[in-house]
Amino acid sequence: MTLQIIWFALIAVLFTGFFFLEGFDYGVGVLAPIIGKTDRERRLVINSIGPFWDANEVWFITAGGAMFAAFPNWYATLFSGFYLALFVLLLALIGRGVAFEFRSKVENPLWRSTWDWVIFGGSLLPPLLWGVALANLMRGVPIDSEMNYTGTFFDLLSPYALVGGVSMLLLFVVHGALFLTLRTDGVLQQRARRFAALTGPWTTVVMLLFIVLSYFQTDMFTKVGIDPGPVPVLAGLCLVSVPVFIRSKRDGWAFLMTGLTIVLSTVTVFLDLFPRVMVSSLNPAWSLTIYNAASNPYSLRVMTIIAIGALPFVLAYQGWTYWVFRQRLRAGAHLDY
Repeated sequence: MTLQIIWFALIAVLFTGFFFLEGFDYGVGVLAPIIGKTDRERRLVINSIGPFWDANEVWFITAGGAMFAAFPNWYATLFSGFYLALFVLLLALIGRGVAFEFRSKVENPLWRSTWDWVIFGGSLLPPLLWGVALANLMRGVPIDSEMNYTGTFFDLLSPYALVGGVSMLLLFVVHGALFLTLRTDGVLQQRARRFAALTGPWTTVVMLLFIVLSYFQTDMFTKVGIDPGPVPVLAGLCLVSVPVFIRSKRDGWAFLMTGLTIVLSTVTVFLDLFPRVMVSSLNPAWSLTIYNAASNPYSLRVMTIIAIGALPFVLAYQGWTYWVFRQRLRAGAHLDY
């Protein structure tokens, strides 16, 4: 039982890290053709995440692998029920990765513009789909007594889930804009700060709407179990404080607040689910939990030993990467075309 809780917490940590890191990553990708008015400016925006984007996605791969190994029934039900959505997600990520590599291979403006919009689409779809997925996990999906998803793709596209998707997309875009204020200077920094200031209030409104809808659509306020307590309140306070820091040009604090909003919101989702991992809308007794979806104890013990040994090296390497590439990208800097 202890190992099951540990692995649930580890998966929560992996997804939290993924959303924090890939959040600004996706946001920058969405903003590249909007904030960048010239080819050089767009190249500069893309270079701001150049050393980080592929390492950030490793968190998602690791979280998926941990889910498969520790909770195979969760993995099977989730990936079969959300198959089409995950297929679209992977297509977007593949196109985005290819665009990063191919954009600069040809100097033709049409070629580069095409790949810029592929980056835009490949960065816009994932947070939208992730928000829809998390909303459905909280609200519940049709799962029968055999742990099989019995709905369709369109059952996932409820108004509540779509509001969740839009709220996550807006939050990631603001997070990305604030990342650009830390990584660039001059006109790009000013545009990014202005965009964050314009988008921030809309993000707050949509997220507040999502919380209100969650009161009616989920049991997150009435579930018997772990009480998230002040965590969602702190998430809201962090988000509300962002415009204050933007107006005072304290970009680092504003970025930290959007990051904390992402972290605390993700933690809230996992606390609300626990000990469930997928809620059945057909019968609460058919919900998947960390107990009926878990691997056998021996497998969990072996994986725990491996994770304890490998995780510190992975974290150290990624921390070193961010430290090495911590400098701002200057407008007159050499760019890799």
